[in-house]
Amino acid sequence: MSIPPPPHPAWGHPYYAPPRPAPVNGLAISALVLGALCFLPAVGLVLGLVALSQIKRRGERGKALAVGGAVLSSLGLALWAAVLATGGASAFWDGLREAADGEGTAYSLTTGQCFDTPGGSLEGITYDIDTVPCAGEHDGEVFASFDLPDGSYPGDDEVTRSADERCYALDGEYAMDAWALPADVDVYYLTPTRQSWRLGDREITCLFGSTDERGSLTGSLRNDGTTLDADQVAYLEADAVLDAALESEPGAEYVEDDLPGHRAWAGRVADALAERAELLRGRTWPAGAERPVADLADGLDRARAQWRRAAGAADADTFYEHYDKGYDLIDPADAVTARKALGLATTPPSYEDTGDPGGDGGGMEV
Repeated sequence: MSIPPPPHPAWGHPYYAPPRPAPVNGLAISALVLGALCFLPAVGLVLGLVALSQIKRRGERGKALAVGGAVLSSLGLALWAAVLATGGASAFWDGLREAADGEGTAYSLTTGQCFDTPGGSLEGITYDIDTVPCAGEHDGEVFASFDLPDGSYPGDDEVTRSADERCYALDGEYAMDAWALPADVDVYYLTPTRQSWRLGDREITCLFGSTDERGSLTGSLRNDGTTLDADQVAYLEADAVLDAALESEPGAEYVEDDLPGHRAWAGRVADALAERAELLRGRTWPAGAERPVADLADGLDRARAQWRRAAGAADADTFYEHYDKGYDLIDPADAVTARKALGLATTPPSYEDTGDPGGDGGGMEV
């Protein structure tokens, strides 16, 4: 009787099980990882040598991994020896401490510091910055910072609104004289992102930057009590009283849409004009500034009379009549002589429709 041949297996699927490959030695893998990371190189070297012994005895795979780990760990040991010999270890740990504290990042900026960004842009998302002396060229100068309240992330729009509102309100404390700001300078800010918020980031950093994408700042823009004399500060403080009243204009663009609101605003301006004139007259100014400041105060009195009439206007046409006259009487050009006598900037700033210097501010997220 003949013996039939064994059945042929189906194509691609042998009916017998293939032999199992030998396992990879675990210590060999660990040795390679530690050697590649240059982390605990002495341990990596020991693991590599033990792995080679086990592989030979047990018939396991991973000889190349063990050899590679041992070699890399040996190089790591040599590197650590060189670092310790040259004092580099101290610099290494100092760098780690600085990273933990936020040094060299957008989180480390404080008021008065100037900095550069990697790409020179103050838009988009950034993390790394380089603080530089304000005397030279730089991308930005920090003038204020504040924290948002704790809680859930308020959303990108709300964060931007808060930054825009507060930063424009705070710039006058750092740069009291808006006339001294270059025409291409505007307000920018660093804001938290949704991701950094989860890590506890609540700070908004307000800064000055150039509206020219290829431009930069040179020299500090700070002009406050630390850089100005007492007479200059007194003049600018009186000036700020009127600026604050003018900026409180009602939201309705046309008087016809909110006559009561515009009348109340005109009353605030009239009161501010009276207060500014009183502050100017109540101080003894340097000899060369006495006459120009007195003339300026007299002009404020004439302007106040027109704004007071606008505040009492019975209709929009009457309001416009006195409003126009009152605005003409507070022409910035009228203050140039007094400013020159006090050593302040004499070129009035130009404002765009937004009412902000430069009109093209923006922000970075961190």
